Amino acid sequence: MSSEFVAAIDLGSNSFHMIVARLANGQVQVHDRLREMVQLAGGLDARNRLSQEAQKRALECLARFGQRLRDIPPEQLRIVGTNTLRQARNSAEFVARAEQVLGHKVEIVRGQEEARLIYLGVAHSVGDVSGQRLVIDIGGGSTELIIGKKFDPLHLASLKMGCVSLSRACFGDGRVTASRLREAELLVQLTLEPVRQEYVARGWGVVTGASGSIKAIQDVLISEGWSREGITREALRRLRGELLEVRDTTAIASRWQLDPARARVFVGGFVVLHGLCEALAIDQLEVSEGALREGLIYDLLGRIRHEDVRDRTIVDVITRFNLDEAQARRVSATALALLRQVRSKWRLGGEEAAHVLERAARLHEIGLLLTHDQHHKHGAYVLEHADLPGYSRDDQLLLSALVRRHRRSFPGTAFAHLPRAWKDAAPRLCVLLRLAVVLHRSRTSDPLPTIGLRVERRQLELRFPPGWLEEHPLTRADLQNEAHLMRKAGFAFRLGTPDSTLTPLPSATPAAP
Repeated sequence: MSSEFVAAIDLGSNSFHMIVARLANGQVQVHDRLREMVQLAGGLDARNRLSQEAQKRALECLARFGQRLRDIPPEQLRIVGTNTLRQARNSAEFVARAEQVLGHKVEIVRGQEEARLIYLGVAHSVGDVSGQRLVIDIGGGSTELIIGKKFDPLHLASLKMGCVSLSRACFGDGRVTASRLREAELLVQLTLEPVRQEYVARGWGVVTGASGSIKAIQDVLISEGWSREGITREALRRLRGELLEVRDTTAIASRWQLDPARARVFVGGFVVLHGLCEALAIDQLEVSEGALREGLIYDLLGRIRHEDVRDRTIVDVITRFNLDEAQARRVSATALALLRQVRSKWRLGGEEAAHVLERAARLHEIGLLLTHDQHHKHGAYVLEHADLPGYSRDDQLLLSALVRRHRRSFPGTAFAHLPRAWKDAAPRLCVLLRLAVVLHRSRTSDPLPTIGLRVERRQLELRFPPGWLEEHPLTRADLQNEAHLMRKAGFAFRLGTPDSTLTPLPSATPAAP
C-alpha cells in the first residue's frame, strides 16, 4: 500500500460515519472514528427528492470528514451511500457535489450489498460462534437481516423500514400515544411478513445487533437496570410501557440523556427492534461495535490483498449460468492484450479499467441462458438488476452497459447514462471488448496470430500478419462490418499490416479528446 492507512465512510440515512485504520501485525487497528447525525432521510420530500437543506447539512459534514482524508490514496478509501441515496430521485446531483467536496468517488450500494458489508463488519468485531448467527442492523431508512456462519453471509434481506422513516411516518410531531405505537408496530409486522417464516425456518444460535439505534436502546435498558449487557425481549416490553408514560421525544431526551437528534428517531428504532424480537421470537441479543464501516474496511483490505469478493462473484455467476468458460477466457485474454497496447494513448492505465474489461469479457454471454437472439440485451438486464456481492450500483451499471453494447448497434449515446468518471473510458473499453468478441466468433481453440492495435484519439488500426486476413475471409468480413458499426459511435476503424501507418481517416465522426 502507498500509505499505511485505509478509510471508509458510511453515508447512512440517519448518521454519517467515518473510520480510519491501519493494518499492523495482521490486525486492523482503528486510529480514528467520526460520527455525525445528519439525518439525510429526514430531508426526503413526498416526491423522494433530497431537500437543499438536507444536502447542505450533509456536505458540511463531508467537508469536515474530507480534511481527515487528504493523505489517503483513492484506492485505500471507500465511501458508500445506502437507503436514502438509493431512494432519492436527485441522488446523482448530491453525489456529484459530495465527490467535489471529498475529492473521492462515492458509491451507492444496493440493499443486499449493504447487508453483506454489515455482516462482514459484525463478524470481525464480535466473538466467533460455532453455529449460525443472525445480525440485525437498524438504519435510518432500512433494516438489514443477515444469517451467516463465521465470516460468510448465507441469507440476506434489506427491509424498507428504519428509525428515521418510521419515526417520521408515525411520530412526526414527537408525540407517542398507544394508537400511534400500535400503528407503527403493525407497519413493522407488515414489512417483515414476507420474510419472517423463511428466517425462522433457517434458524440461528446467536443474535447480534449493530446500529446507533440498537446501541442507544441498550444504553437506556442498562441505565434503568433492566439489563446488565445486551438486550432482552422482556426489557424491551418494559421499555414500551415507559415510552407510553413519557409520551414525547423531548421528555425522552431529558429522561435518558439522549441527544435531541437521537431522541427524535428513538421510538421508531425501538418499534423496529421490538417488532423483530416478537415476530422472530428473539429473547436476547448482543450488541456489536462493528457494522457497515468496519465491513467496508475489511472488504477494502481484501481488494488490496487481491482477495476481491468481486472475483468470487464472477466465478459464481459463470457457474450458476453455465457459461462457456473457455470462450470467456479466450475473449478476456484477447481484450486485455489489446488493452495493453493502447492503455497509454487512451488513458486506461489504472488497474480498475483492466478489471472492468476482464469481468465484462467473462460475463458477456450471460444472456444466452435465455435466448441467443438479443442475448446482449438480456445479459445487460441481468447484470444491472442482479444482486452481485462486492458491486456497487454504478459498478453494475458499467458492467451492464458494456455487455449491452458488446455486439450489434453501437450508438454514440450508449454510455451517456454512466457516472462522469467512466464516460470517456467506457466507450474505449467497449471497443476493445467488441474486437475481442469478433476475433473469437468461431469459438475455436486455435490461437490467434500476433495482432497489433494502434490508436490515435478515436482512430484505430488493427494489424495482422500479411496474408492472414485473406486466409480468414469470414473474420475479415466480420471486422469490416464492425468498422461500419463503430462509425456510429465516432470511432474510425480499419485493417492494416505491420508496416502500415496510421494516418487521419476522413470517415471518422469528429473525434472527442
